[in-house]
Amino acid sequence: MANGIARSGSRAADGATALLDVRDLQVHLRTADRVVRAVDGVDLQVASGECVGIVGESGSGKSTLSRTVARLMINAEFARLRGQAFFDGADTLTLEPQALRRLRRKAGFSMIFQDPLGYLNPTMRVGRQIREALSPGDHAASESERVHALLREAGLRDVESVAQRYPHELSGGMRQRIMIAIALASEPRLLFADEPTTALDATVQLQVLETLHRLHLKRHMAMIIITHDLGVVAALCDRVYVMHAGKVVETAGTLELFDAPRSPYAARLIELTRHTRADAPARGRALAQATAGSGSAA
Repeated sequence: MANGIARSGSRAADGATALLDVRDLQVHLRTADRVVRAVDGVDLQVASGECVGIVGESGSGKSTLSRTVARLMINAEFARLRGQAFFDGADTLTLEPQALRRLRRKAGFSMIFQDPLGYLNPTMRVGRQIREALSPGDHAASESERVHALLREAGLRDVESVAQRYPHELSGGMRQRIMIAIALASEPRLLFADEPTTALDATVQLQVLETLHRLHLKRHMAMIIITHDLGVVAALCDRVYVMHAGKVVETAGTLELFDAPRSPYAARLIELTRHTRADAPARGRALAQATAGSGSAA
């Protein structure tokens, strides 16, 4: 305990000090007739610059895990919330709201969601929404220049025009890129991406994945990809946590998981992926080769 804040010195899988260190997280939610153990004793570590996948079927607890760590479970009725979630050494679960806002702004973590239309303000132009998310501090560029730069970085063209539009005037893929630009505006060290491509068609999915991969490499930004799709994990992630019924049933390097899964549940997920996406393990290698060192938008 230092300055009233619990500190963490845990190390990630590769020996690097963990940027995010989740310890024995238990999230039990009260419903009308029962208590659901949405997250049941989960440990998770993410190092700076690492991309980690959390994969599982609907109801596995993966989104509850990420949103609890990010303190976004605002309306949940907790029957139990125990454990620790250290981000940059501070436990996000115990911080007062003002301290949490400072941590988000200064140390930097953001989230993008599956359905951007549900999170963007329909009455506000997207450029203003990005402007409101900009990190404070000294910048040579004007706010408008920074907004336009973020839109380009998220893979959009004709950015002056896009900034003046409302969310309903944009396609689903463009709205997701707006969410990416908003998330990047605070210059995060860690980006949570919760099912970032599920609502998009196949072609746009690949473009958005390429954009996320490029940004991860360019910014040396840690990412957590929450998904039910092991093909997405193969394309983006260094390591993966497999969740089932609120528990982590396996964690491994991505290629190791595909080559030799240890848990029956992970093996079944991989078998399903191979039936529907035979190229899944190779997609990650091909995508890394195609985008490494690239600064161009997808």
